Amino acid sequence: MASNKNPKKTNLMDPPSIKHLLDESVTEGSFNSTGLVVSSKLPTFSDLYTLSIASADPISIAAKKPVQFTKSTQFTIDGILVEGLFWKDVDGLIDNYTEEPRKKK
Repeated sequence: MASNKNPKKTNLMDPPSIKHLLDESVTEGSFNSTGLVVSSKLPTFSDLYTLSIASADPISIAAKKPVQFTKSTQFTIDGILVEGLFWKDVDGLIDNYTEEPRKKK
């Protein structure tokens, strides 16, 4: 879960710096499990951040359906990531990935 330690700042004019901060934040509250691929994208000149979770072996019988979200990054005027909103999305993505598939009747 997200921690309430010192807020992290980033240069809002530097997309690699923003992506690094977001990636670093995901790595701190996410779970580690063998067989998962967690990836992110933040294209140049864009504020849209994409986070994806997929099985490392998609043809395995235990593989789950990949999930992702794309959202505009949210920072304060000082360049501080609004972590509460970001973590809400990350938690929702993890819930979507771990959700049991519905059985067909």
